[in-house]
Amino acid sequence: MPTLDAAACADLMDALTAIAAQAAEAILGFAIDAGLRSKADGSPVTAADEAADVIIRDGLNRLAPAVPVISEERAAREKPNPIAAGSYFLVDPLDGTREFIAGRDEYTINIALMTDRTPLFGIICAPALGDLWRGVVGRGAERLSIASRTEPPIPIRTRRRPQTEAVVMVSRSHLEARTKSYVDGLPGAKLVQSGSSIKFCRLAEGSADLYPRLAPTHDWDIAAGHAILRAAGGSVTAPDGTPLVYGTNELLIPAFLAWGDPASAVLLKG
Repeated sequence: MPTLDAAACADLMDALTAIAAQAAEAILGFAIDAGLRSKADGSPVTAADEAADVIIRDGLNRLAPAVPVISEERAAREKPNPIAAGSYFLVDPLDGTREFIAGRDEYTINIALMTDRTPLFGIICAPALGDLWRGVVGRGAERLSIASRTEPPIPIRTRRRPQTEAVVMVSRSHLEARTKSYVDGLPGAKLVQSGSSIKFCRLAEGSADLYPRLAPTHDWDIAAGHAILRAAGGSVTAPDGTPLVYGTNELLIPAFLAWGDPASAVLLKG
């Protein structure tokens, strides 16, 4: 299995951005209910999800044919084998399908490059917003417009947690009781609901402070955001502060806390 480092990720960044932009263009060409059906786990999928998946996987296979690709849509049909060492791509071709179906603009495309089960590089593209965020851990993060190819990328950085009214990003569709209880225990928290992995991007660009999720989610839902947020100066850990464990048999992360300012982290005890 090949092993890519930060320098290799930086070399691939523009080509990976072009793949994400191509998938974004395809998604925008679909009606929101085209091919709508439910997967085995009850979650919705559309023709836009499937078209974006094909574009991204084909693009990655041409760009880096030796690097395996694990995507949400392929995993729904055939369980992938966990990869313990080396590098591989994690792809969610349309994160926030419920937001897409509802006509909201908060859905994204997530592409992450994992090395030794750790997110090293991430791209999050929001087709309806025309924005893309990307970052390589140890080399910084940036935001750019996919609508205007002439505008240069804007470097982004997390912020210090404010003394009052920290902005806490929570899921619009998946805010469950445990996460709500944790947030209720934070003094002066301002809750902002949002769909998809955009929540990581708001932390990375310094417009929010915390994104907690104390319920299971899949590796491909958060790996790209994890890499971008770390590249921008933030952190993503288990609720007790230990590192997340990617690449389990079920490709599930039980819970996490994502912080813009790691020094202000309020960990979950017990």
